Amino acid sequence: MSARTRTSQLLYQAELLIETPIQEDEHAVTRQMAIEEGALALFELALESFLAEITEHARLDTRRWQVLLGADGPALAELIRLRELAAQPQSWLGWLVGMLLKLHGDDGAAKRPAYNPSMIALESNASLGDEFYSHLQSAKQEMAALRETSHEW
Repeated sequence: MSARTRTSQLLYQAELLIETPIQEDEHAVTRQMAIEEGALALFELALESFLAEITEHARLDTRRWQVLLGADGPALAELIRLRELAAQPQSWLGWLVGMLLKLHGDDGAAKRPAYNPSMIALESNASLGDEFYSHLQSAKQEMAALRETSHEW
């Protein structure tokens, strides 16, 4: 399987997972959290596969996003573009990096919904699943554009 095929497969699997309907029972909240974090883990694998794909010509010895997207990462045009994107918190990559840092942290990325209707919500009302889906679609568009740039090399 090529890196491009693997990237597409992982993105598709993440999308399928995040769209999984949840049966309403005593485990529904925990199941939803597991699905959200599983989808994020697949998105992370897709990001690393994509990084391998667009840096194939450079023959790098790593595909870890933390290294390649770090400030002292390789000076490849595609990676520079992705670093700039990661620095924008509202971009798909800025959102993903923030979520992956949470995912790897002690508290995780998925949160239990607040059930107290008298509380004022301080965060966005969008669920992680809704945000995930929106950013995944943006990622697919950006990846297609970067593939074109990378292919030209």
